Amino acid sequence: MPKITLKAIRANANLTQAEVAKKLDISPSTWSKWENGKSYPDVVEIEKIEKLFNIGYSDIKFLTNSTV
Repeated sequence: MPKITLKAIRANANLTQAEVAKKLDISPSTWSKWENGKSYPDVVEIEKIEKLFNIGYSDIKFLTNSTV
């Protein structure tokens, strides 16, 4: 299975950045930074993402600054 970016995961769930941020109890700007590879979620936040989207860590492609 190919890895999927946070943006694609969110879009596939038909959620806005603000909606995901609210569900994860983070700010929309934090989610945006994660989507764009400007920062990365910690282990606790990754676990929340896995649970919210029913996806495993190994299926998520985290962007790096060089890919943005």
